[in-house]
Amino acid sequence: MHAICIEASHQRGLGHLFRAMHLARHLAARGAKPLILLNEDARALDVLRQAGLRHEIVPLKAPAAKWEAPLIRRHGVRVWINDRHSTDAAHAGRVKSAGIALATFDDRGSGAALADLHFAALWFDQPPPAGKAVFRGLDYLILDPAVLRFRRLRSAPGSIVVSLGGSDTYGATVKVVRCLKNAKRAATVVLGPSFAHDEALQAELTAAFTVRRAVPSLAREFSRHELAVTGGGITAFEAAAAGLPTIIVANEPFEVPPARHLESLGCARFAGFHAEIEEAPFAAELPLEAMSRAGMARVTGAGLDNVARALDAL
Repeated sequence: MHAICIEASHQRGLGHLFRAMHLARHLAARGAKPLILLNEDARALDVLRQAGLRHEIVPLKAPAAKWEAPLIRRHGVRVWINDRHSTDAAHAGRVKSAGIALATFDDRGSGAALADLHFAALWFDQPPPAGKAVFRGLDYLILDPAVLRFRRLRSAPGSIVVSLGGSDTYGATVKVVRCLKNAKRAATVVLGPSFAHDEALQAELTAAFTVRRAVPSLAREFSRHELAVTGGGITAFEAAAAGLPTIIVANEPFEVPPARHLESLGCARFAGFHAEIEEAPFAAELPLEAMSRAGMARVTGAGLDNVARALDAL
């Protein structure tokens, strides 16, 4: 049995949750029995219930509880997978002391050094990731499988979609709408399930903007547009894989290196940190066809299979 442990909150967003869901479904299709472990977060739990995925609330904020070993015994866990951005050595040590395999994703905490596998697809800076076996690069990036079904080349200006995460912690959507309005451009604005800046957004909206909340499939919504404005997380890479050029606004400091990497690949333009967005990219005539081709060539969407095979080897 595989346990996938994630953290979800308004501050952290829902990106780790969605990645865990994609991985859980893929592992289940291969015959595994995945269980998603998470802190108590109403939005995340609602998403999991609607998806019908097995899950359990765990006390991530109470490390002294030493809850890992009893859970491992109760569920017969053989592989533990962390996707929490930063785990500590005490937690990782308790998992390993139970005699099971430990894997982690893009882990910047002290617990990464104890991991048997470290999938560091979004590691673009120094020092190098820790772990006994490290798998680095976009070949290990987990994306929504639906993205590949909607791949197409963009070649001409058209509709714009704005999607800045499940929670958009700092209200970057409001600032992006203002930038687009200044550039006299229209857009569809997609709000995530934890968006909490409605009043400020309403003050900026005009008839040029259509608002959609918690769309059933972001991949399907993206397929309707020629340009996206996203954060610097997984969504930007899903857009690239689908051939959708992006303008990226970083919501957190750790989103800056991925944003700059996508810009270096030629499939995105980086508009800066959310606190000081550069308006120029929103008014520029972007080379959409070149950006679309670059994204599809460099972000292949093979990560789920590659990660699953590496986990099988454990």
